[in-house]
Amino acid sequence: MKPTIYFDYNATTPLDPAVREAMLPFLDEVFGNPSSVHHVGRQARALLDDARDRVATVWRAKPSEVVFTSGGTESNNLAVFGPARLLRGKGRHLITSTIEHHVVLHCFQYLARKEGFDVTYLPVNAEGIVSPDDLKKAIRPDTTLVSIMSANNETGSIQPVALLGEICRFHGVVFHTDAVQSFGKLPFEDIHQFNADLVSVCAHKFHGPKGAGALFIKSPLLPDPILFGGGHENERRAGTEHLAGIIGLAGAMERFVKTPVFQPEKLSPLTSRLIDFVKSLEGVDFRGSLRNRLSNTVAFTVAGCDSITLLAGLDMEGICASSGSACSAGSLEPSHVMSAMGVDKNSANSLVRFSLGRDSTLAEVQTAETVLKNVINRVLHP
Repeated sequence: MKPTIYFDYNATTPLDPAVREAMLPFLDEVFGNPSSVHHVGRQARALLDDARDRVATVWRAKPSEVVFTSGGTESNNLAVFGPARLLRGKGRHLITSTIEHHVVLHCFQYLARKEGFDVTYLPVNAEGIVSPDDLKKAIRPDTTLVSIMSANNETGSIQPVALLGEICRFHGVVFHTDAVQSFGKLPFEDIHQFNADLVSVCAHKFHGPKGAGALFIKSPLLPDPILFGGGHENERRAGTEHLAGIIGLAGAMERFVKTPVFQPEKLSPLTSRLIDFVKSLEGVDFRGSLRNRLSNTVAFTVAGCDSITLLAGLDMEGICASSGSACSAGSLEPSHVMSAMGVDKNSANSLVRFSLGRDSTLAEVQTAETVLKNVINRVLHP
């Protein structure tokens, strides 16, 4: 069997051994419900409060501004539905972009289809980046919420969220950014660098556990909850807290966010080499921004091919890659991100994404280059 080359770190990362070790007591002896009043529950509550303080310290935020969730999907759902419904008396106009993850796009589509909201979808340029001028033009007196991702999961293109947030703040509009792909990959000073009222985070994108996430909610904003049945998380998210996952999230954030685990000085030379290689292949086009991109991400399309065939060919040779969002695996639809960037339908259907991580090596890149060239040749010239 061929050795595995894992180039799909944007989909998920392996659980860090030290993070796993920190979680183990919470899968066994510390089993109490943090909402129980007896001493076993109080022990769990104290450790939950400590984890909240730890995350708040990394973010340089108030502990009350940290809401623990089940991951990026729930964080983003709460960040979109909560403020939109809270502020609907003020206005029902919402703004997002055409290249958001489907978890965000589907929330806005639901609000438009089922709850009478009007949604403006901002375009992007050929590099997949939103224009601040377009946002300025789109804001109306009845605009209440804007949601633009920090970095795109398919192309790695980095959005000017600090500037977009500044525009929203000037107009008194709530701003949310989906930072799931940027945490652990970009320099981080504090949560306020996004100029956002809400920021979504997911632990398994930076070597934490699956099933754990967080949402920053800037005080005094209190979005309407989307889960009901208890007063957990200061009545913002009902449901018994997943204490082991939260401990893992806090540990991973302390280890891998302030000093990004995806180190640009290591990864940029590897991905720059890959970009030069794919650009040298006939019919292959690099997609995204050469300057404003995550250092670990390389996206490209192959004329005359489709993603499923290319990924299957790579997988047979031991290389794990993606066609973009892992949440859309198996989809035969062209990438909505590619389509938004002006890529024609046939090419948009052939997107391949290599996303490297802390264990990626030059030898793996060299192997991937050889395999990719052979796979493309087999597909085009069977």
